Parts: sequence; structure tokens; C-alpha cells
Amino acid sequence: MKRIVILLLAATGIMHAQTWDTLVDSYFDEAVFPFGPSGAVQEGFHAYDAQLEDYAQATIQKEIAVSRKYESQFMAFPVNKLSADQLADRDMVLASIRSTLLELESIRMWEKNPDQYASAASGAAFVIMSRTFAPADQRLRSLIAREKLMPTLFVEGKANLKNPPKIYTEVAIEQVPGIVSFFEHDVPLAFKDVKDAALQAQFKQTNAAVIKELNAWLAWMKSDLLPKSNGDYKLGADNYRKKLLYDEMVDIPLDKLLEIGYANLKLNQQAFRDTAKKIDPKKTPQQILDDAEKDHPTADHLLQSFRDTLAGLRSYIVDHHLMTIPSPVMPIIEETPPFARALTSASMDTPGPYEKVAKEAYFNVTLPEKSWPAAQTEDWLRSFNRGTITSTAIHEAFPGHYVQFLWIPSAPSKVRKLIGVSTYTEGWAHYCEQMMIDEGFGGGDLKLRLGQLQDALLRNARFIVGIKIHTGQMTFQEGVDFFVNEGFQTHITGERETKRGTSDPTYLYYTLGKLEILKLREDYKKMRGSAYTLEEFHNNFLKQGMPPIKIVRKKMLGNDSPVL
Repeated sequence: MKRIVILLLAATGIMHAQTWDTLVDSYFDEAVFPFGPSGAVQEGFHAYDAQLEDYAQATIQKEIAVSRKYESQFMAFPVNKLSADQLADRDMVLASIRSTLLELESIRMWEKNPDQYASAASGAAFVIMSRTFAPADQRLRSLIAREKLMPTLFVEGKANLKNPPKIYTEVAIEQVPGIVSFFEHDVPLAFKDVKDAALQAQFKQTNAAVIKELNAWLAWMKSDLLPKSNGDYKLGADNYRKKLLYDEMVDIPLDKLLEIGYANLKLNQQAFRDTAKKIDPKKTPQQILDDAEKDHPTADHLLQSFRDTLAGLRSYIVDHHLMTIPSPVMPIIEETPPFARALTSASMDTPGPYEKVAKEAYFNVTLPEKSWPAAQTEDWLRSFNRGTITSTAIHEAFPGHYVQFLWIPSAPSKVRKLIGVSTYTEGWAHYCEQMMIDEGFGGGDLKLRLGQLQDALLRNARFIVGIKIHTGQMTFQEGVDFFVNEGFQTHITGERETKRGTSDPTYLYYTLGKLEILKLREDYKKMRGSAYTLEEFHNNFLKQGMPPIKIVRKKMLGNDSPVL
């Protein structure tokens, strides 16, 4: 009887499905989480709370070997035994493995970017602090264990770094004082209520050691590393194409991508000029934007302004049947916790899909410090003008990242919950900024449209600058000028954005993802005909998890038609 049952299971594919699930589990447990314990904690796997990222040469070689092993195992798995969703998951895992290998073997940021080491320390502390997934004393013990390991980060960094690009070292030098302040002030503040004196004493010792190592790291970068930083940040066309292919499953030739990027840039530039002219033909677009920035709440009403905006957005989505919002629970809008203020002005902090305890989602907004002079406070609040509050709330919450988070439980597999691509996640949030205005939110307020278009132009400039500076078609300064002259951004924004592009080369994913979603929507509408509704499209899109749009298209359209 037992043998008959086994044969029946094999015949129905259940045994293979179980074997597939086991392979997926072992991949994450052996090839992913041990090499990225801070990411594992964020996802809700707390067996890794006391562990830290390790950049030793032996560990890097081990990660390469383990990745190769799983690449072979997933390639060898009998595809005729997999469902359509499992086949797509297999493609996602293989792309993720190849992305890891490309990074470790060819791009080699561990060898080029000194910021990786200090930021690993702050990130490792932040994920323990930011969510109350365990009592404070338990989390403090995990942090102490991590802090004991942090000095090795800088030993490994000194051994690994070879001729980094000067701009990478300059950025790393700029970053360290803020990270030191983070450990000096914010980290202790997060655990100030822990009553265990012995534990606090131990933490004081390990935290002081981290601060000492960070200051020594800063001094070493200034005296030793910076004079030797003559490397090239450019990926080159071949690595750029591979990174897009493995990270986003996009295989469009780079020259074609540039054509697409320029075409969308020109459309948004014209729409921006036309909208500004409708608002006031006697003023320049910049003058109109300057006026819009003056329309902001006072500091003591900023959080309430976000609460009112979220409530209005949610009601508009529901009343106009734009999509299903799976939960009535609103994100908690709060002042950014002190330990996170150095890192963000506004953010959505959602728990990972496997978090069992700390399930709250926080929309954090950084308020101006009470000690600031009036001019500094006013400058900060101008960045929270009415248009920015609306676009930020759309992008981060309704119907952007928060709604994505609410749909994650509907994702069809563990792979879809844990592997995500930026063209899906950031593409969706950026798409929503336009979609909500297109669908009438704001009642035709032209200043809201102008703000949305300026954000779109920023992302357009990222699209083009990212490709061009990494393929040698544009210098760094030409990138800055492009943001200013073509993206309608300030010079300080252009400089910051171009710096980001040197180490985030494929930050075209905002616009690229938005355009992919818009094309998918149009193709889906044609396929559905009179049965099409925007709500149905959005719901079917959101329940996929976070896969490349190529995979979403095949699921929703039933074919492999081009994403653009």
C-alpha cells in the first residue's frame, strides 16, 4: 500500500512539488540568509538576529561557490514537473543567483566602495532597533552580539578595497560622521528603557568600540585610501546589460532603452511647460514651483496634514473602485524615531512577509528640530509643501508601497514574497503618482499635476544619466547638467542625483517600471475588451508578489510579448 501511495504522489506531481519547495527552502537557508543576515531579520527570520554581514575573502568565495551550486541545482530540476508559477519562480531564482554572481565576481562593489562597510554597520543596528519584534532587552542582546562583530567589517574593508573611484571614497568620507552620530546618540536612545544595568554596561562598551572603529576608519580613508582612489565607477555596457537582465529581466538593447527614455522625457517636458503656462503664463515654471513650495503646513500640523491626505487618498481609491485595499488598517503616521532621523525625511516601514510579531506598518515623517532657527525650519517645511505631501503619500502609502505590502500575503509562493525587483516595486509606486492624478484625484489641481511632472522628470533624468555615465557617453559633470537643464532640477539636486547614479547605476527602474506597467495596462485592456476595469487590472497586478514585469505579463496576458 505504501509503495502505491508513493507512485500515486509521483504521478500527480505532488512529490515533485514538495521536492521543489524543499529546494527553495534550502536555497534561502544556505545561499541567501547566512550571507545577508540583516536582510533576513528585515524579512522576519530572527534566527539571524545576532549575526552580521561578513566580507572576508573566504566568505565571498564561499558565497560564490554556494551560489554556483544552487544555480546548477535549479538548472537541473525537471521543468516538466513544475507548474507555470513554479517555472516563473525558477526563472526568478536563477536571475537572482546570477545577479549575485555578477556583483561578487564582475562588478565587485566589495572591492570598490568603502561606504559598503560603514553602512553595513549602521544597517545591521537599524534593523534590530526599528521594529519591536522582541522585548527591548532581548533585541539589545542581539545588537551587542552584532556590535562585537562590527570591528571586523573595517579589517575586511582595508583588505578588500583596491583603487576605488575617488567619488566613492569621497561619499564614504561624507557619510561616516552621520553614522558616528547615529551610534553616539540614536542607538543608545532606542534602548534607553532597558533596566538591566549589566546589559547596559556591556552595550556601552561594545557601542564605544564601534564608534572608535568608525572614527579610525574615517581617518584611514582620508589619509590612506583617498590618495589611492583612482578607480573607475563605470560598469561598462556589458555589465550594465547583464545587471538589467539579472536584476529586472529586461533584455532591451541599451540604445533602444535610451530612445525610450528620451521620448518619455520629451513628453513630460512638454506637459510640464504646458501645465505651467495654464497656471500662470506670465511666470516661469521655476517661479511657479517656488510659489508652490510656500504652500505648506506649520511644523505642528505636518503629521495631521499627512493623516488627512492618507484618509482622502484611501477614500478616493475605494469610492472610485481603483483597486481593492485588502485591510482597513491604516499605517501609523508618526514622527520619525530619533534613531532614524539621520537616514530619512519620510519613509514607509513595513514588516517583512514572515514577521510574526511586529506587524505594524509605520509611515515616518521627520519634523524640523525645535532647536533649529526659523530660516532652517522654513527651508525644511518647503520640502513638505502640499504637492510634495500628496505625491509622497501616494508613493509611500496609498496606493504605493503600503498597498503593495498589504497584497504580499496573496503572493503565490515563498519566492514571490522574498525576491522582488525594483521595476515592479518602485515602478508601481511611481506609476501610482501619475495614475492617481490621471484618475481625477485633486480635482484637476494643476499645481499637483506640475509637482507630479517634476517628479517624473527627475526619474527621466535618472534613466538617461544612469545609462550614459556607466557606458562612457556622459561625464559626471554632464550628468549634473542634464538633471538641471533637462530634468528641471536644482544644481544641488543634480549633483546629489548624479553621485547616486555612480553607485546605483540602474536607477532607471522608476521610469522603466512605470512605462512597463502602462504598456501592460493598455495590452490588458485590449485583451479584456468590454470586460476591462481598472480595478481588475490593478488587483491582478498586485497579487503577483514582486516579480519582473515580464513574468507578470505572461501571467496576465498568457504570452511572452515585449514589455515595451
